[in-house]
Amino acid sequence: MNIFRSLKSRNFRLFFYGQSVSLIGTWMQKTAVCWLVYRLTNSALLLGVVSFVSLIPSLLLSPYAGSYIERHNRYRILVITQIISMIQAGALAMMILFRNYNIPGIILLSLVQGIINAFDVTCRQSMMAEMVEEKDDLPNAIALNSTMANFARIAGPALAGIILSTFGEDFCFLSNFLSYVPVLISLFMMKIVLPPVVKSERSIWMELREGFNYISGDNDLSSLLLMLTASSLFVIPFNTLMPVFAKDLFNGDAKTFSWFESAAGLGSIISAIYMANLKGGKDMVKIMITASLIFALSLILLSYAAWLPLALLFMLLSGIGMMAQTSAINTYIQTHAIPKMRARAISYYIMAYQGMIPLGSLLTGVLAHFVGPRLTVCIAGVTGTVATVVFVSYQRKKLRITNCELRNNREIIA
Repeated sequence: MNIFRSLKSRNFRLFFYGQSVSLIGTWMQKTAVCWLVYRLTNSALLLGVVSFVSLIPSLLLSPYAGSYIERHNRYRILVITQIISMIQAGALAMMILFRNYNIPGIILLSLVQGIINAFDVTCRQSMMAEMVEEKDDLPNAIALNSTMANFARIAGPALAGIILSTFGEDFCFLSNFLSYVPVLISLFMMKIVLPPVVKSERSIWMELREGFNYISGDNDLSSLLLMLTASSLFVIPFNTLMPVFAKDLFNGDAKTFSWFESAAGLGSIISAIYMANLKGGKDMVKIMITASLIFALSLILLSYAAWLPLALLFMLLSGIGMMAQTSAINTYIQTHAIPKMRARAISYYIMAYQGMIPLGSLLTGVLAHFVGPRLTVCIAGVTGTVATVVFVSYQRKKLRITNCELRNNREIIA
């Protein structure tokens, strides 16, 4: 099976290449921001605050963004969000270039980027179906998109580690600013035909309620989103503490921190390649359960690792588990949600995923402040294991009820 089959679609191919460059720049900036904040403050709590403000808009705005995007031209919104992101990256680059190490300013610009992302990510995800010409290639496109994101997660921190130690932080921020140029070129080259926007008679708030009712009324969608919410709140934010692991627990520097990020990214890309090679009809729920266990158990092992290569191995396993977990849920939603509700369903996915991470990052920072980073990561792993067991129990109970109803129906017919 051709792992790159969805790249036959011209629009998706342009999107894929442009985003590949931009996401590497984004991860370089993310790594540089985390390292800069911790270098200047030595505060795990402030690391949590930076992560919190950069992602909290996804929690507050994603449902609204989903309804807003369905009422407007998604392509135009995507272009606008990329231009504003470029301006934000330029402002941050100028701040660092002139050595204005202003922590409140960095936090404010991180908040601005979070607001942009609440609309940008929902818009990009909801346009995937229109970018791919063959609808059977949609799961492959989703997996390739995740592969691209996770390759950037490897390359970005790796480059950041080299650049931080060789040229300094300002070069990382400037590189991210320039990385938006190929994205905008790719977007302007696309020839995408979107369904006509139908002006709704109802208010956007009524559509928000309609989206919530649709999600809550579908047991499969709602249970997967609840599982993702638990993971994003209690498990995924463990990586907020990786600068602490690199600098304090393993006596490293910026390059050591980039190894942790790159190890998780390498695991994610291995997982994404596996997902991209899956044939249609695979049970995404089973894949999600297996991935969740791998993710949770790897964190428990990471929390006890005292040897750097072993810690990096467990980081790689955490990347495999986290990527497969989130990708399986994303694929299930995009392939099972009805078309008119897709953007709203995806907005709840973004809210459960990116929206909960900031709360979790803040919680992780506070917990690490009182009980230490190792115990905090161990607690994250144990919580992930418990959440997976609860989800499996719910699935089995639901299956028993369904089987019982089928037997009763057969008996009535007989």
